[in-house]
Amino acid sequence: MNDASAYLILIVEDERELADIFRGFFEREGFRVALARDGSTAIDLHHSLKPDLVVLDVRLPKRDGFEVLAELRRAGSTPVIMSTALGEDLEKLTALKVGADDYLVKPFNPLELVARAKAVLRRSGGAAGNASVLRIGPIEIDLSAHQVRRVVAASAPAAIEMTRTEFRILAHMARTPRKAFTRSEIVDACLPGDGEALDRTVDSHVGNLRAKLAAAGETGWLQGVRGIGYRLMSP
Repeated sequence: MNDASAYLILIVEDERELADIFRGFFEREGFRVALARDGSTAIDLHHSLKPDLVVLDVRLPKRDGFEVLAELRRAGSTPVIMSTALGEDLEKLTALKVGADDYLVKPFNPLELVARAKAVLRRSGGAAGNASVLRIGPIEIDLSAHQVRRVVAASAPAAIEMTRTEFRILAHMARTPRKAFTRSEIVDACLPGDGEALDRTVDSHVGNLRAKLAAAGETGWLQGVRGIGYRLMSP
């Protein structure tokens, strides 16, 4: 991972002592940190500071974490780690459905939070110090806009609509084209919170991704590797 000082973490937590503990652990690892103690302030700071990652509590004054997350998703694709004290499956599923990149159930070790944040930043490419657009052949993957486009000479770029998971898989594999990824690696990197996903879950996402690329005129990109998983190759 690049120099942590290039990354700004926005911690949204109404418990002052807990927020200060999280800030201390992130700063010890070299990250820059901003704090918000309610949902409305979080949205304002996200707009003005444009952080690289948000650590977002569910239970907040003024606007709860799910409202904040929905607002952040309307504004862009900043990575978000949700934290909840309930640990209920419904809250986890809601967080992931609305667009959280990961979640942690309180109480948790702040070291785990920092480790999860680093992993999410690696998956997303991070807003600072990394290319915001990945290109492989005529396929252009815009990490900040969360868009995939087919760019061919003499024609306007054509958007390829994808689900969040399909986008993650394509972007993850595009960072190291030609590498053979196991299904377990794809689950760990692209399906956070779904550690029990079966091989057929990955196969389904990859199949849908292939179909969407093919519909855009691009075939042969995702190749099966017998006994391992998949690789991304420019045909």
